Amino acid sequence: MPIDFNQQIIDEFRANAGQVGGPFEGARLLLLTTTGARSGARHTTPLGYLPDGGERVLVIASAGGAPKHPAWYHNVVANPRVTVENGPFTYEARAVVLEGDERDQAFARAVEADPGWGEYQAKTARVLPVVALHEIPGPPNMNAASFGEALRLIHDTFRRELALIRKEIAASGPGLGAQLRVNCLTVCQGLHGHHTHEDAGMFPALAARHPELAPVLDRLHREHEKIAALLEDLQRVVSAGDGDPVRVLSEVERLTGELEAHLTYEEEQLIPILDAAAS
Repeated sequence: MPIDFNQQIIDEFRANAGQVGGPFEGARLLLLTTTGARSGARHTTPLGYLPDGGERVLVIASAGGAPKHPAWYHNVVANPRVTVENGPFTYEARAVVLEGDERDQAFARAVEADPGWGEYQAKTARVLPVVALHEIPGPPNMNAASFGEALRLIHDTFRRELALIRKEIAASGPGLGAQLRVNCLTVCQGLHGHHTHEDAGMFPALAARHPELAPVLDRLHREHEKIAALLEDLQRVVSAGDGDPVRVLSEVERLTGELEAHLTYEEEQLIPILDAAAS
């Protein structure tokens, strides 16, 4: 992509918590900031990504099928420590270039999910590299002015991911592709982790400062348990050998309905309190 077009996407991404319009509307997009292999300067590039189980995400150095690897790829080979922006959060990551069967299997999943990757590969003699971005543990860097805003951004991320998965399942045909299975399992893992952190951290802190919230927090905790059971049901049908898209879509719809009601109630009850604490 031309530099000025890239900058437009970067600016829009940062101004809208990771959302952009135009040809990338609704796409899984991140901003990758690398250190120049020769200059040492920092460079930011918008890239599409593939979920890969929650511990990492995958990006592909396609450059639209150009004959040479993109500059960001040379940068991560020389300097693997990178910065990733995903909308709600900015975090440090370690870039690892996948090799051999691991690379081939990941790329095959990508092509199965979006044939455009295969079209890029067909344009060039080079093998398109697949790079895993492993988050480096550390305190979260929220791209939000308050905890209430951060909570809404996180919730909206889950809403968008489930909407995208519903669309992908509807377009999947008679079978459930490998990458689509990964997408489903990744969102399940993310939701489980989010609710675990709330139950262990945010809710006890709020209960200590606001005893009047006890009925609200009790309800939210019960809803977490119900959603956990739905996540187990979804993971079970996704992992089944037949991968029946009809069954998977039914479970995703069940989860989405319960989750949306839960998220809306939590936002109504907790965001005013979280925002007041920040003012």
